[in-house]
Amino acid sequence: MDEIFGIPAPLLFGQLLLGLINGAFYAMLSLGLAVIFGLLNIINFTHGAQFMMGAFAAWMLLEWAGLGYWWALLLAPIIVGATGVITERLMIRRLYKLDHLYGLLLTFGIGLIIEGIFRNEFGSSGLPYRIPPQLQGSWDLGFMFLPIYRGWVVIFALFACLATWLVIEKTRLGAYLRAATENATLVQAFGVNVPRMITLTYGAGVGLAALAGVLAAPIYSVNPQMGSNLIIVVFAVVVIGGMGSILGSVLTGFGLGIVEGLTKVFWPEASATVIFVIMAIVLLARPAGLFGRG
Repeated sequence: MDEIFGIPAPLLFGQLLLGLINGAFYAMLSLGLAVIFGLLNIINFTHGAQFMMGAFAAWMLLEWAGLGYWWALLLAPIIVGATGVITERLMIRRLYKLDHLYGLLLTFGIGLIIEGIFRNEFGSSGLPYRIPPQLQGSWDLGFMFLPIYRGWVVIFALFACLATWLVIEKTRLGAYLRAATENATLVQAFGVNVPRMITLTYGAGVGLAALAGVLAAPIYSVNPQMGSNLIIVVFAVVVIGGMGSILGSVLTGFGLGIVEGLTKVFWPEASATVIFVIMAIVLLARPAGLFGRG
């Protein structure tokens, strides 16, 4: 199997792997955005900065506290999620009854402030974060070498997305969350503390972004711009999947990552714009997105 459609097999499968990895990050970030928008009705433009904060939290835990990658997977989402809880309680909570534009402008401004603080403190050059020893090396699949860490990222992202979907769609907590978006007063009448639940939901969405940042740290250099480089594409993924659709965000994230990877093989010039072309086509045919509700 030297060539497929006239393309060398290692090149084709290598780009498919890169597409899957990018798709894993698209899925996790768009999942956090979908959770926040679907349950809180806030367009969270701080999400890219919170993704970056997750990567920096992993780096700080390693360099300052001596805690490695596995501890970072647990602690970084909690730390960054806690900052999201504080942000929601102090600022975002005041905007729930206003137009979406106010939330978008506020979160966009918060994201710029966070990015500026990290740029002033750490500079614009990337900081290295090593792959944990257990995930170093690669597997020989015969037609290509698969780096173990990149395979781990795809598997872990699938597990995290599935777990989030199950919690929201199949548990009592998820039922409360979905009911609160329709009639918060009625849910509160049943003894549920809706404001606290909303705050924790925002923190959980931020924690998902931070978790993706930890996964990205060994692949990309840890730098203040790493979130802003992804967030526009991730918003396109959310729009294509359907704003607020959990399943749509996951499937669209992985699918568009693969499409982007294949485009780099067959039409490299279009790889930077293919997702936005798909977004335009989807919005013309189905304004609510592929999995959204009108």
